[in-house]
Amino acid sequence: MSLIAITAQQAAMSFPEMSPALFQIDLGFLGLGKFPIRWYALAYIGGLLIGWRLALAMVARPTLWGGTSPANRDDIDDLLFYVTLGVILGGRLGYIFFYQLPNEWDETWADPLRLLRIWEGGMSFHGGLIGVAVAIWLVARQRNVPLLSIGDIAGVVTPIGLFLGRYANFINAELYGRPVPEGSTWGMIFPQGRIPGSTPPAYDWNAGSWVYCTDNNPISHPCAPEVARYPSQLYEAILEGLIPAIILSVLVWRFKALQRPGLIAGLFLLFYAFGRTVAEQFRQPDEFVQFLPDWITMGQILSLPMWIGGAYLIWHALKKSSVTAQA
Repeated sequence: MSLIAITAQQAAMSFPEMSPALFQIDLGFLGLGKFPIRWYALAYIGGLLIGWRLALAMVARPTLWGGTSPANRDDIDDLLFYVTLGVILGGRLGYIFFYQLPNEWDETWADPLRLLRIWEGGMSFHGGLIGVAVAIWLVARQRNVPLLSIGDIAGVVTPIGLFLGRYANFINAELYGRPVPEGSTWGMIFPQGRIPGSTPPAYDWNAGSWVYCTDNNPISHPCAPEVARYPSQLYEAILEGLIPAIILSVLVWRFKALQRPGLIAGLFLLFYAFGRTVAEQFRQPDEFVQFLPDWITMGQILSLPMWIGGAYLIWHALKKSSVTAQA
């Protein structure tokens, strides 16, 4: 960080300035330059693989389900394949339809191929959730396994991927928070340089360093000096990922919550809706979303169906359990 940036916000925390990539593979012999192995991609891969192993562990223990497991290893392997497609395709299409087209129609019409340039960023959790829901429905139908039980498995493992993904957002210095009150020690100075063609925009891949607006870097677009902001990515990692993962895991492994189909899936939806709604109060709204009032964000709007769906699934699970007990 430049001396100007440090002295301007002495009360704020410094951004750790990790590289967005774990390492880079030199493909110069193929004329392709260097290929970065990015933390963000590793977060997706790690979340899917950890979730897959956890799902296998759950179906391997019939006692968690009350005596008979609803799925086998082949079912979970198929689920991993379809969920991977659902996350990628749903996440990208969700970003396009929820964010990009409503706010950047002219730019997209002039350059429609930008819809395919996923490496430039642009994924929506809510779109990915729809993709995962479709994947769960397909697996349940094709392999004749209970839909709600597969949804419960997804509800347990998804917070792990959310935690990793939000931490990767933090490493990328993206999706940061709103400015903190002056003098607050909760703020962090995120680099906000704008290097043409770079992802993340503030990272200079050639120099291997982050670019701040206060650096007056010649390759960066001019931008306003950085201010201290909430590290909202970490808030989301905790509220959407860590806390739900712990609570739902305890309910599954200690209190046999999987014996009430739909309960875990419903709780996950409510946990996420609550965490996202709270975190959006600290997160900087997307600058290209211009048609919403200041008191609500697109993330909060897209979370409304999750409040409703989660409440219904919990009610359905508890009602069915009560009826079974009476019988």
